[in-house]
Amino acid sequence: MLGEDGDARAVVAGGKQYPADMVFLALGIRPNVRLANEAKVHLGETGAIATDWKQKTSDESIFAAGDCCESQDIGTGRKVWVALGTTANKQGRVAGDNAAGGYSVFKGITSTAISKTFDIEIGRTGLTEKEAKKLGLDYETVVVDVRSRFATCPGARKIRVKLVFERVGGRLLGGQVVGEDGVLARTDVLACALFNRMTVEEASRFDLAYAPPFAPVWDAVLVACNVAVKKVKTR
Repeated sequence: MLGEDGDARAVVAGGKQYPADMVFLALGIRPNVRLANEAKVHLGETGAIATDWKQKTSDESIFAAGDCCESQDIGTGRKVWVALGTTANKQGRVAGDNAAGGYSVFKGITSTAISKTFDIEIGRTGLTEKEAKKLGLDYETVVVDVRSRFATCPGARKIRVKLVFERVGGRLLGGQVVGEDGVLARTDVLACALFNRMTVEEASRFDLAYAPPFAPVWDAVLVACNVAVKKVKTR
C-alpha cells in the first residue's frame, strides 16, 4: 500500500499498481489454541477448542470461552467457529457460572452480525444461500424491497430482505438485510425466529410495533415471510 502522511494513494498487487482513495482490508483470523495444545485439550472439527453445553472442555477441570472455542449452530446442529464479541461474552458468562459451581448452558448461536460501510447497513443471521448450498440443503430463497418507514415519513429508505428457508416445511435457515435505515431491528427479529427454529409462516405472524415514523404497517420482515410462505412445499 502506497501513500503519504497516512493517506492511501495506491495499492500494489500482483506486480501492478492500482490508484486508490480508500483501502479496505479483509484479514482472516484463526483461533489461538496454543494453551489448549499445551494442556492437551481436544480441538473440534473447526480447529477451535471443543466444548460441551456448559463450556467444559475434554479436561473436566478446564472451561473455555470466546474466540478460542467452537459454538453449535442452532439451525443446523453443526459445530462452527464464529469469532464475535457477543458470543464470547455469553460463553464467558456460562463458563464462569459453571466453574464457580453454578449451572448454566450455552445453547448455541445463529451467527448474527451487522456492519456499516458509508451509509449502507448490512446485517445477517443464520445461513447465507451460499452456505445452504454448500451444506447440500433443500432450500428456497426470496428477496423483497420495502420502505424502512411509512413512505411519506422523513428518513424512509428502501430496505432489502433476503430469506433462506427449507423448501419443504419452510423452517427459516437464514436472512440478510441491507439498506440505509432500520437494518438492525429487522436482523434481530430474524435472529429471534432462527433461535427458536421457527418457520417463515410462524414468523409472518409476529406482532411487531408500528407507527409511521418507525415502520410501515407491513414490516419488511413480515412482507418477506409472506412471500416466502407461497414458495413452501408441504412434502
